[in-house]
Amino acid sequence: MLNTKTFPCILIVLMGSMDCLTTVIGVLYSGAAELNPFMAGIVSTNIGAFLVVKIAATILIAFTYILANRTLMKTPNKTSRFFKYSYKMVKIAYAGIIVFLVVVVANNLLILLA
Repeated sequence: MLNTKTFPCILIVLMGSMDCLTTVIGVLYSGAAELNPFMAGIVSTNIGAFLVVKIAATILIAFTYILANRTLMKTPNKTSRFFKYSYKMVKIAYAGIIVFLVVVVANNLLILLA
């Protein structure tokens, strides 16, 4: 069952997978280039390694959201200012990651369609 605590993780994995897929298609078939210098070296030499690194990084980032939520929920005083601030920051950070990935995937799709 899908709950609201895992929804950001699912979105991050979905968007990260779309980024990976559109990047590989763009590099292999459209002559596009990876802008991340570290990943550009990997994608130009070994697509399999690129896929493993990209998907592993995406899953690790998504998993940190679950860990951050679990850690925050162990706080005994959930009414404290520190808890409220930290909880908002976690939400803002992951919303920012999702927005960033949406922009990246949109950019990749625009390059593929051009």
